[in-house]
Amino acid sequence: MADKEAGGGDPGSRETVPTSAYSSPARSLGDTGITPLSPSHIVNDADPNVSEQQTFLVVVAIDFGTTSSGYAYSFTKEPECIHVMRRWEGGDPGVSNQKTPTTILLTPERKFHSFGYAARDFYHDLDPNEAKQWLYLEKFKMKLHTTGDLTMDTDLTAANGKKVKALEIFAYALQYFKEQALKELSDQAGSEFENSDVRWVITVPAIWKQPAKQFMRQAAYQAGLASPENSEQLIIALEPEAASIYCRKLRLHQMTDLSSKAAVNGYSSSDTVGAGFAQAKEHIRRNRQSRTFLVENVIGEIWSELEEGDKYVVVDSGGGTVDLTVHQIRLPEGHLKELYKATGGPYGSLGVDYEFEKLLCKIFGEDFIEQFKIKRPAAWVDLMIAFESRKRAAAPDRTNPLNITLPFSFIDYYKKFRGHSVEHALRKSNVDFVKWSSQGMLRMSPDAMNALFKPTIDSIIEHLRDLFQKPEVSTVKFLFLVGGFAEAPLLQQAVQAAFGDKCRVIIPQDVGLTILKGAVLFGLDPAVIKVRRSPLTYGVGVLNRYVEGKHPPEKLLVKDGTRWCTDVFDKFISADQSVALGELVKRSYTPAKPSQLVIVINIYSSELDDVSFITDPGVKKCGTLRLDLTGASSTNVPARREIQTLMQFGDTEIKATAIDIATSKSVKEPTAGKESRT
Repeated sequence: MADKEAGGGDPGSRETVPTSAYSSPARSLGDTGITPLSPSHIVNDADPNVSEQQTFLVVVAIDFGTTSSGYAYSFTKEPECIHVMRRWEGGDPGVSNQKTPTTILLTPERKFHSFGYAARDFYHDLDPNEAKQWLYLEKFKMKLHTTGDLTMDTDLTAANGKKVKALEIFAYALQYFKEQALKELSDQAGSEFENSDVRWVITVPAIWKQPAKQFMRQAAYQAGLASPENSEQLIIALEPEAASIYCRKLRLHQMTDLSSKAAVNGYSSSDTVGAGFAQAKEHIRRNRQSRTFLVENVIGEIWSELEEGDKYVVVDSGGGTVDLTVHQIRLPEGHLKELYKATGGPYGSLGVDYEFEKLLCKIFGEDFIEQFKIKRPAAWVDLMIAFESRKRAAAPDRTNPLNITLPFSFIDYYKKFRGHSVEHALRKSNVDFVKWSSQGMLRMSPDAMNALFKPTIDSIIEHLRDLFQKPEVSTVKFLFLVGGFAEAPLLQQAVQAAFGDKCRVIIPQDVGLTILKGAVLFGLDPAVIKVRRSPLTYGVGVLNRYVEGKHPPEKLLVKDGTRWCTDVFDKFISADQSVALGELVKRSYTPAKPSQLVIVINIYSSELDDVSFITDPGVKKCGTLRLDLTGASSTNVPARREIQTLMQFGDTEIKATAIDIATSKSVKEPTAGKESRT
C-alpha cells in the first residue's frame, strides 16, 4: 500500500493548472482531496435492511402530469381497493375529469391562489387588464425534461411573460394535492388525518435524468410531504413501471386486445380492430363514472399466459413525453426485471397542440399569434381548451368535420391587428382542409386534424421501431399502451398497424389512470421490481498516484514530493449495467493529506460508459457528500484514516453515504443531487 501515501491539494504547490470545466478535487477546496485506500472493489451484497420498518395507514400516489394531474389512494389494510380522487369542480364538457388540468394561478403578489380547473376558470373570468398582473402557468412540467442544466434555481415563465422559480411552482402544486388528499382522507375517516400516516408516491417519467428526480423530491420536501430526515416517506416511482405493475392485475374484461386475430362473431380481423376501438372508447366512457377500483389479488389472465423469461414492452404516452420500458417476468413471485434501460422522448400529446399552433401561425401569421398570446392570455387558453375537446374526437374512421370555436376576442383582435377579417385570412391562406364556418368556427376536415397528429405519432412509431431492433427486445409477447395519449384512436391504430404482427397490443380500459393505480400498488409493495438498468455511469472524483506515460501531464500535481494525478473518475457503476434492488457498491478512501479536517466527496455521472476523468465531455456533477473529520482524539485515529463510501442502486433513486470509520460519523444523501452537510 506504500504507493498510496497521502498527499494533498494545497493550492500553493501547483506545477500545472488543468484547463477544465471542473476544478479538480485536489484544488477546488484546498485540502479536501481523497485517494483510494485500496484498489477499487465492488461489494454486491444487497442491503439486508432494505425492507422498511415504518408502517403507514395509507398510500397516496400523485400523478403529476404535463397536461393533467390527479391522485389516488389505498388504505394499507385493504390494498385491493384503490380510490381515485374526488370529482373536480368546473370540468370540461366532453373531456374526462378524473384528473384536473396541471395549471396553477398565483396572485400578482406571487402567492398561491388556485390549481386545476379552479385556476383556469378564475383566470378566465378576470378583466383582461387585471389578468396581465396574475401569474398563470400550464404544461410547465416539460421544463424539467428539456432543461439540460436543471438546478433548484431554474425559472419558469408565466402566461404574462413574468418569471418565477420552478421549485416554488412545483412545491405549491404538490402542497395543493397534499391538502386535497388529507382533507378527503379525513372526511372519509371521520377524524383528522395526519401527514405522518401517509406514504406518498410521486410518479416521474423513467427517461428523466437524476437532477429532475431530485428536483421533484426537493419540491415535495418544500411542500411538506416528507423531510430529508424521513426520506422513506416519499417514493419516486417511474411511470412505465407503475403501469407495468397495474397491467399484471388486468383481467380480460378490463382491457382491449387490439390484436385479436381470430374472427370474432363472424367479423374478419380488420373488423375486429374496428370493434376493438369502439369497445375501448365505450370502456373509457363507462369507467369515468366510477371512483373506486377493486384490484383483485390475483394475476390477470394475460399475465398467466406469461412464463419465466417472457418479455413485454410498456409504452407510456402522456401529455409531454413518451416512455418505453422493456420488462421481463421472473418467477415464482412474478417479479419484474427491467431488460433495457428506459428510452423515449418529448413525443406526448402536446406535440399535437404545437402542430395546431403552427397551423394557426400559417393562417394568421406568427407575429399575430405571438401578440395575441401576450395581450389576451386568457382567450388563448380558451382557444386551446376548445381545441383539446375536438382533438379527443379525432379518429381514423371519422368522416364529418371538426369545428373549433374561435373566441370573440380572437376575431376582434385580429381585425384590429391586420385590418381585415379572420374569414379573409382563411380564404387568402393556402391551407387546405380548414374553412370558416358562418357560426364563427374553424372547420377542420378529419384529414386536417389527423395531419396534426402525424409528426408526433410518427416519432413514437420510429422510436418503437428502433427499440424492436435491439437484441434484448426481440421476442416480445405483449405491448401495453398506457397513458392519457393512449386514448387517441389514431395512436392505437398506428401502433397496431406497425407492431400487431410482432406482439399483442393491449390497452387497459382506464388507460389514463393506469399509472396512477400502478403507483398506489408500487407504494404498497416497492420491492416488486427487483432488477433495473442503471441509466448512467456513476463515480466519484479522486486523486491517484501519477503514472508517467499513463496519465496526461496537465493532470499532474506535486505536493510534498508526491506526484498526484487529479480529476480521476473512480467508477462505481456503468451505464446500462443490471443492478438488483438495494445493491450496494462500497469503496474506501483516505484523505490525500493526513491533517485534513473536512473531506468532500463529489459524485459525478455520465451517459457514457468509458469515463476516465471528471473533466471528460458529458460528465456532470450530481451530488456532494461533505464529512467533518474533527471529533476523534488523535490517539485513536489511525495514520491512514478510512472513509467508506457506499452507493445503493437498483431503486428509482440512488442513495449515497460516506462514513468515517474512526468516529462512525456519517453523511447521507437520499439521492445524489444536492449538497448535504454534517
